[in-house]
Formats: sequence, C-alpha cells, structure tokens
Amino acid sequence: MIIDSFSKRKTQIVLIKALILSIFVSLLLSGCVKRNSADSDGKLRIVTTTTMLYDLVSCIGGDLVNVTALMGPGIDPHLYQASAGDVRRMQNADIIVYNGLHLEGKMGDIFGSLARTGRKIICAEDGLDYSLLLSDETNPNIHDPHIWFNVSLWQAVARHVSKRLMEIDPENEETYIENLDNYLKDLDELIVYIHNRIEEVAHRQRVLVTAHDAFRYFGREYGFEVLGLQGISTDAEAGTADVSNLAAYIAENQIKAIFIESSVPARNIEALQAAVIARGFNVHIGGELYSDSLGDSSSGHDTYILTFKANIDTIVDALK
Repeated sequence: MIIDSFSKRKTQIVLIKALILSIFVSLLLSGCVKRNSADSDGKLRIVTTTTMLYDLVSCIGGDLVNVTALMGPGIDPHLYQASAGDVRRMQNADIIVYNGLHLEGKMGDIFGSLARTGRKIICAEDGLDYSLLLSDETNPNIHDPHIWFNVSLWQAVARHVSKRLMEIDPENEETYIENLDNYLKDLDELIVYIHNRIEEVAHRQRVLVTAHDAFRYFGREYGFEVLGLQGISTDAEAGTADVSNLAAYIAENQIKAIFIESSVPARNIEALQAAVIARGFNVHIGGELYSDSLGDSSSGHDTYILTFKANIDTIVDALK
C-alpha cells in the first residue's frame, strides 16, 4: 500500500510538471509577434534540435542561413527537456528542424504549438520511407529514431531538408540544389570509406556491443550484429539480468571489445566489463563512440562525416 501510494504521488507530480511546462510554453508562444522572414543580414534563422541536423542544415543552407542547435555535443536527446531559452530561440526562428520518430520525445507538444503559430517546421522523419525504418523490438508501433547511422537514410533526410528549404526560400533554389549535390557526393565517399574499413574485421568478430541500442541501423546496413544494454531510448534502464545475460554472451563468443557512448554514462558498460571478466574472459573497452550527438570542435570530430569516420575507425581498430 505504501509503495502504491508513493507511485501515485510520483505520477501526480510528473503530470503536474508536464502541465506547468505546457502552460508556460503556451504563454510564451502566445506572445509571438510578426517579424521579418530573414535575419538582419538577410540570412534565414534556423534552429535545429540535434548536432547531426545542425551539420546537415549548415551544409545545405551554406551562406544563406544562420543555424543554431539546441543540443550541444554529448547531450542525450532522449532525455532532453527544452528550457525557456530554447522556446524563445525557436519562437524567434524562421525555421525549426527536428528529427522526429520520438527522438525528442519530451518536446513533441512544443513543435505542435510552434506550428500552430505559423513557424515553418521541417521534420526529418517526413523524408523517409517507413518500410526502411526499424521498429522497437518491444513495441512495433515505435520506430528506431537513430536514422543517421545509415548514411543512405541520412542522404534521404538531406534531400527532404533541401526540398523544404527550396519551398520556403524559392529565390535561392539553385544554391540549395548545388549544396545538396556536393553534400551527397561527400556522403557517397563516406560510404566507400566505411565499407573499406569494415573489410578489415573478420565476419565472426562483427559484433558491436554498446550502452544503448543506437546502432541497429548501422548493424543492418553494414553487416554487424548489434547488442545494446538499454533499449533504443536511454529512458529504459538496464537491469542486472540484462548485464548478466550479455556478459555470458560476450564470454561465450569471445568478443574482443565493448564500447561506451559519448552521450550515455559509462558505468553500465564498466559493470558489463566486470561481469565478463568474472566469467574468465578479458574483454576490453574498445573506446568511446559518438551515438546521439557529434563530437565537439576540440575532438576534431565536429561534423557528421568526421564523427562517422571516428566511430568506424574506433570500431574496426578494436575488433579487427
């Protein structure tokens, strides 16, 4: 009874907080005023949620846009909650670009409210063929949002964003087309790089163990078995049974390395390593992978292409 009462109170608190945020956002948005459709320097103001989208929009928009990302390097978008400052930035933007597929799960109502005020919204999800998306293994109605780990899907997102920018800003259509063509060529070269490096890893060693299930698109596209301690969202906690079962699998199959992620605490992977070692197999932590964000400028991996190359180099060097 005490536990039930505590759970009810906890649920009520969560609902009250959500209601307060909803009211707060509505009040902010109700104060929107009309302004020019471009910045004072003539550039479109664009706000993106993730660093991946920031890089993509910057490449396609080029000198025509000023782009701001709400989430910086190392930020987990699954758990991200928009601040009052974030809402103001989106309120003052010409265009808002977000991933969709519930990646920014705690921000869904805000995007809807902004759309109703006349803000231009671009959702990456809208540019994808749903037959190519992966579903959550525990809930087939939820799709895996980590689409950037399949470069071909990311190319589809780039085409969609470019198309929407041309609809919003038709006077600069030729520039958007040229920038898109250059970006797609760079992504084609990235695909070649990925496949060349993967050839260095024996097929039986192509097993990728990470903190959460962010790399399933990578695994399907590039021939890796992918095992994550947590589900596709970091909202789900890994239990002792998850650690024990995965540790047994790693020890039995003598998988050389497991990987931490830049936007997820390392403690679960460290616990997994300890559990494997306790079974008599010395698995190594192969390095840190970028999962839900790009690297920062100090890392030298602050673009989508550089981040993907850093990931593939880390994976191959640890498993080959």
